[in-house]
This record gives sequence, structure tokens and C-alpha cells, in this order.
Amino acid sequence: MILPIVLGAVCGVLGFLPLIAGLRLARKATPTSNIGHAGALLLGVFGSFVLLIGTLIVCIVGARDAVLPFALAEVVALSASAIAFGAYKLVRK
Repeated sequence: MILPIVLGAVCGVLGFLPLIAGLRLARKATPTSNIGHAGALLLGVFGSFVLLIGTLIVCIVGARDAVLPFALAEVVALSASAIAFGAYKLVRK
């Protein structure tokens, strides 16, 4: 029971990385760039969803009885990563 929770937490933290990449890409975007600010952020959100849903599908196929703890750990880790990133940025400024 502990393995799906740990793997879900790791996947949740890794699922936050595309959001950070999208944020950095949006900051580098110029007003005349093709992708724009919103496009870069949406790419990050799409990448995060693909990663999170992909790992969830792998868990469903591989171990159906561990889906609920895996998914809950994934969501909690993603939320905790976002909160920690926001707090770090707030304290740093």
C-alpha cells in the first residue's frame, strides 16, 4: 500500500515540472512572438495533464487495486508542489 502512495507522490511532483517550464517560457515570450504568454502557459498545463493522466493510465492497467491511493497521492503532491513553489517565490521577493 505504501508503494503506490510513494510513486503517486513522485509522479505528482514530476507533473508540476511542465508548469514551471511553461511559466519560464511565458516570461521569455516577447509581445510579437508566435506562442505568446497564454500559449506558453497552456502548453505547460497540457504537458502536466498528459504526464499525470499517462501515469494514472499506467497505474490502472498495471495495478487496478492501487489506483485510488496513487491518484490521491498524485493530486496532493501536485498541490503541495504548487504551494511550495508559490511560497518560495513569495519569500524570495
